Amino acid sequence: MKAIVISAHGGPEVLTVTELPDPVPAAGEVLIRVRAFGLNHAEAYMRAGAWGTVAAVPGIECAGVVEADPSGELPVGTTVVAILGGMGRTRDGSYAELVTVPATNVVAVRSSLGWADLAAVPEVYATAWSGLFGTLDVRPGERVLVRGATSSLGQAAVDLAVDHGARVLATTRNPAHAALLEDLGAEHVLIDDGHLADQVRARGIGVDAVFDVVGNSVLRDSLATVGPRGRVCQLGFLGGFAPVPDFDPITDLPSGVRLSFFGSAFVLGTADFPLSDIPWAEIFAKVEAGVLRGRPTRTFRFEEIVEAHRVLESGRALGKMAVTVDRDQ
Repeated sequence: MKAIVISAHGGPEVLTVTELPDPVPAAGEVLIRVRAFGLNHAEAYMRAGAWGTVAAVPGIECAGVVEADPSGELPVGTTVVAILGGMGRTRDGSYAELVTVPATNVVAVRSSLGWADLAAVPEVYATAWSGLFGTLDVRPGERVLVRGATSSLGQAAVDLAVDHGARVLATTRNPAHAALLEDLGAEHVLIDDGHLADQVRARGIGVDAVFDVVGNSVLRDSLATVGPRGRVCQLGFLGGFAPVPDFDPITDLPSGVRLSFFGSAFVLGTADFPLSDIPWAEIFAKVEAGVLRGRPTRTFRFEEIVEAHRVLESGRALGKMAVTVDRDQ
């Protein structure tokens, strides 16, 4: 099969198309013929070496068809999406024509969406849904602040929260991107200068929950943004991986405020966080109907992977991107 491998840790140019043996599914795994895969910042971190030793073939999600299922539960030819389960991290991932995935991380799909559209949904919408409703327990009418809202995960969070009936504050560092977030349904767009708590107080806005994709670099400010008994969930590290210096719960964690972390890459598909908890059929149906904005902003061909990663790292995508895999390449 053709696969894209990390030839060495570095920039996008280290991604190389090569030939590898076809993988064979073991018990408890599903072999998928990949038709498209989504692009994620996690894959850029792995490629660059920020996450240490990882699999040679990156890719943490895909859409495709079942090629083989030793358990017999999924018939050959079934349309599926797959996310995580060690893909790209502890096992070769989805940047390939074929991939084996733990059966717990594979979901059968019935949809008329195209392959690129299917591949753009799983990781960001599963993570956003889990953070908003599984961890933060956002309820209709509550006000949730999505920090890092122009990222693909941030946009999915805004999308799902608005659809759920929440009132959304969305942040961006670039005023030119405010219209994009307003179009998604954000009630207010704040320009993130690192001091959102001051902006929120100045506007007299009460915040019930913060969905934080920026991470450690703004954690203190995010905690100060919510009101009494507010909730903050950290789901990303767009601001960098450096730990919070000298963090002291006595002074930095307001009384009654709940702080949580959701690391989708490590838990989705496990017994504690099964994929069956996520309303996949409803999400795909709403994307198909245009209620949710899950379609990719840009689609690349398999051999364009280097350019795709350059766009991913430049921040020019302004949403989720996908790569299609041509079986006859």
